[in-house]
Amino acid sequence: MREFRAFSYGTGEVDRSRLARIGDGVVIEDGALIFDPESVSIGSNVYIGHYAVLRGYKGSRLVIGDDTYIGQMTYINAAGGVTIGSCVGIGPCVKIMSSRHSEEGRDVPVLLCDLEFAEVVVEDDCDIGIGAIVLPGRRLGKGCIIGAGAVVTRDVEPYSIAAGIPARKIGERPPAAG
Repeated sequence: MREFRAFSYGTGEVDRSRLARIGDGVVIEDGALIFDPESVSIGSNVYIGHYAVLRGYKGSRLVIGDDTYIGQMTYINAAGGVTIGSCVGIGPCVKIMSSRHSEEGRDVPVLLCDLEFAEVVVEDDCDIGIGAIVLPGRRLGKGCIIGAGAVVTRDVEPYSIAAGIPARKIGERPPAAG
């Protein structure tokens, strides 16, 4: 039987020089943490709020596009890879997960189960509401809106509005007035 061994991922203290890429005009507030920064690429004009945690992983990528806002206390787990487009708004306390424990039966403790990885993609112009959770392997289509507190268990179509637990389509964003 496998064995659980506790270990540290380090302090997560932000060292901009260790990031894979960092654009101009990036604001990283006090208390924000970035783990495995060599796997994290941040575009220009990105805001990362107080106490946000960006959990990069060796062998995968966390990519954040230009002009993106990441709210306070947001947690992004990029074990399976996470790509966030440009002009994306991520509210405070959002959780984006790209890995989960496999289910190996009740005779195997959960912490001893293998991890399964699935990339999360958030396309351009999305808005994710306060406290929403995006589960592994999901794609949020361009321009979609995710309601506060929603749990995204399926892909979301472009320009859709999704809310609830589990998140379901409740409407569509109208075209811009012109």
